[in-house]
Amino acid sequence: MEKNKLKELIIEHKQRFLSKKHLIKRESQTDIEKYIKQKEVVLITGVRRGGKSSLMKLICDDLIARFNVPVNSILYLNFEDERFIDFTVKDFELLYETFIEIENPRGRKFFFLDEIQNIKGWEKWVNRLYEFEGVKVFVTGSNASLLSSEISTALTGRNRQIINWPFSFREYLTLKEHSIDEKSFYRREERIEIKRLFKKYFELGGFPEVLQINDTSLLEQYFRDIIYRDVVARYSIRNVREIKELTLLLASNPATIQSYQNIKNLIRVKSLNTVKNYLEALSDVFLFFPADLFDFSIKRQIYNPSKFYCIDTALSRAISFKFSQNLGHLYENLVFIELKRRNEEVFYWKSKKGKEVDFVTKKGLRIDKAIQV
Repeated sequence: MEKNKLKELIIEHKQRFLSKKHLIKRESQTDIEKYIKQKEVVLITGVRRGGKSSLMKLICDDLIARFNVPVNSILYLNFEDERFIDFTVKDFELLYETFIEIENPRGRKFFFLDEIQNIKGWEKWVNRLYEFEGVKVFVTGSNASLLSSEISTALTGRNRQIINWPFSFREYLTLKEHSIDEKSFYRREERIEIKRLFKKYFELGGFPEVLQINDTSLLEQYFRDIIYRDVVARYSIRNVREIKELTLLLASNPATIQSYQNIKNLIRVKSLNTVKNYLEALSDVFLFFPADLFDFSIKRQIYNPSKFYCIDTALSRAISFKFSQNLGHLYENLVFIELKRRNEEVFYWKSKKGKEVDFVTKKGLRIDKAIQV
């Protein structure tokens, strides 16, 4: 890649990055803060348009304001920019030299690299920065599987992984400048206002830009981007009809038990392996997640059907075929994502007589909580 083009991109991307203002503090910042002084690479994964770049800017703001990091020690690049189409792993050394030439940084350097999995072999360069260059690296990616496979080859034991989820209800309240405490639910007027805000959050979901503009029409475009750019293109899926029908099936039936065989019959695919591969891909891009039946027998756990949940209730409604939604299942979906946001290990449970518990969470070998939504 041409050096002058790299200079242009380094300057332009950083200028745009630093100009982002009025961002909402994220709950995950507390987890990330303890990793800032450590050497490990911080890997931020999560659904497309979920706010990963904004989270990196919030981290950057903390570095400048609280850790006195000079601005010329910071590099930001987003590899989704089509001008990086000719960029290969061989250009990373030139990139590093060009950054040093432009900024002349002193001391520890901080690199923020967005959607880096687009550059094959990126992990080898990041590993070299970790080992020899005194650079703290933050990277984002929208695909857990691709990043994990790359990390396992070069960054094992040298990374910290954070999942960036769409806004929680508490973060939405912060966006609306509404603070709550444990007494809030016992004050009548405040309780009414919290319920009103919850209803709005339930309708809009948690994608940051949707919440900013109060418009869920963006969600259909998000869905198309995730399917075509993150699933079809990256997994080389030839039959687009099958993957689209699967997503519509899952979106129209959130929190519903689905066996591989049932899915195979409904979307008319030839093998159960195809169904499994599709479901893994949808989970890797953070669109749908399975909850397995809890059983002390791993074999029974594996062979029982799973329940599936969407990353966002509003997205689920936006792409589904149903005109009347099952509110109970949507509320269940909301609770599932909140439990995942809290890093819980989540299952459902069913007795031999068919009685079901929506969620059980596990710590170690014991059940920690049983939740009925």
